[in-house]
Amino acid sequence: MIREGTVFAIKGNMVTAICEEALCQNEIAYIILGDQKLKSEVIKVSGNYAIMQVFEETSGIGPGDKVIFTGQLLSISVGPGLLGQVFDGLQNPLELLAEKSGDFLERGIELHALNLEKQWAFKPLVSIGDKVTAGSFLGEVKEKNISHKVMVPFSFKEFFRVTYITEPGEYKVTDRIAEIESINKSSSHTLTMTFESPVKIPIKCYKKRLLPQEPMLTGTRVIDTFYPVARGGTYCIPGPFGAGKTVVQQITSRYAKADIVIIVACGERAGEVVETMREFPKLEDPLTGRSLMERTIIICNTSSMPVSAREASVYTGIALAEYYRQMGLNILLLADSTSRWAQAMREMSGRLEEIPGEEAFPAYLESRIASFYERAGLVELGNGNRGSITIGGTVSPAGGNFSEPVTQASLKVVGAFHGLSRERAQARKFPSIHPLESWTKYKSIQDEVKLKNTKSLLVRGNTISQMMNVLGEEGISIDDYILFQKSELIDAVFIQQNSFDKVDAFCSSERQVFLFNFLYKYVV
Repeated sequence: MIREGTVFAIKGNMVTAICEEALCQNEIAYIILGDQKLKSEVIKVSGNYAIMQVFEETSGIGPGDKVIFTGQLLSISVGPGLLGQVFDGLQNPLELLAEKSGDFLERGIELHALNLEKQWAFKPLVSIGDKVTAGSFLGEVKEKNISHKVMVPFSFKEFFRVTYITEPGEYKVTDRIAEIESINKSSSHTLTMTFESPVKIPIKCYKKRLLPQEPMLTGTRVIDTFYPVARGGTYCIPGPFGAGKTVVQQITSRYAKADIVIIVACGERAGEVVETMREFPKLEDPLTGRSLMERTIIICNTSSMPVSAREASVYTGIALAEYYRQMGLNILLLADSTSRWAQAMREMSGRLEEIPGEEAFPAYLESRIASFYERAGLVELGNGNRGSITIGGTVSPAGGNFSEPVTQASLKVVGAFHGLSRERAQARKFPSIHPLESWTKYKSIQDEVKLKNTKSLLVRGNTISQMMNVLGEEGISIDDYILFQKSELIDAVFIQQNSFDKVDAFCSSERQVFLFNFLYKYVV
């Protein structure tokens, strides 16, 4: 239901509006400024007053300006044509935005995420009379290297019966492809290949959640062997600036055994995002031999963009991941960096004058981070297929201090911790994941007893190294020196990798097991 209101007050990117009719939290509103419509989201309602976060620059807005409340929640458009795209935090395709307004984007421009003119070869998967519900497959189209399933919108919770399904052929995403009627014949709906899905409401159209157990292989030895990530699990990569968080994520996104990779640049520096956008179309996908972008979606929201759009980009990414998981696909979602997202929450909380928590972050920081990671998981769908979302989030603690609130809040909910070391990065050791500070709750591809003994050797080697820094090599015994050299050999030969070498950039599980057992036999 569309209602009208007026601007009452403005504070930064927070605008307070007044409306005589009922208001709804998280609904989308537009501030009318001349011929521009500035998109915003209602984040707090108090009587007839609504506090909105504006996704654009707010200069020029003043009391009395017209506000239109749409009654629609912040949502994404889903359907064929998402793969290979680069979106902003609100799912506007950046390439089309640049064509429309140039390199410097104008305010108030909003474009549809999908190509509404392109035709897709649709193949029906249901017949008239079949019973369907939210998330049921109506048909499929071929998109890049996946079979894109056309589904019943996730908001349709009751059961329906198919009353019409189109013939196989070429159709636009807005063409009618099916009609469904409720079992009691109280309502009917016309369906297309696209629909809107709210980003802040988790999609729960699956049959049940399963415990993540199967490793998600990344080809990085220190991850797969020592600190693995399970398919459908969660992990975080904290580290100081320059330690290689973005590089580790890019290597992971290239070689990880996932059907689709979604990269959310939620506030990282623009240079790193530009590098990602330039490099990915040139990279060859090791799984398909085609362009890596064909199974990748990039959501770009740099630190120079409004903080409210930075927050929205995280939810846009996870909502897209849930959409593809419902098709029975395995999704890898990489968020870089969650610290910028948390800083956006801190700024908005301060403008709302809420009681702050530790280091001025909002008191609900932990619950927000937990709710994001909880949307990961391995699920069983109603048709017996399985889909998964694996979430990896980087954290940028100031000075590499892992005791700060964002890192600690992440550690409480993730299943693996890949702590990056400034010292290892400065020593040109890649990846700079510290083998003694990291941990995991997931099962490795290696023998657990051998792993425990190897980690013990690394710990003793590190202790001897610290003694040598004080006493020198002549201050320790020959046995200790041999032990130190053994730990250095494992570090140099197994833990470190050369990401520029065609052979060493990716290490298969079979090769990891062979190399580890060889080193264990002669070194450990």
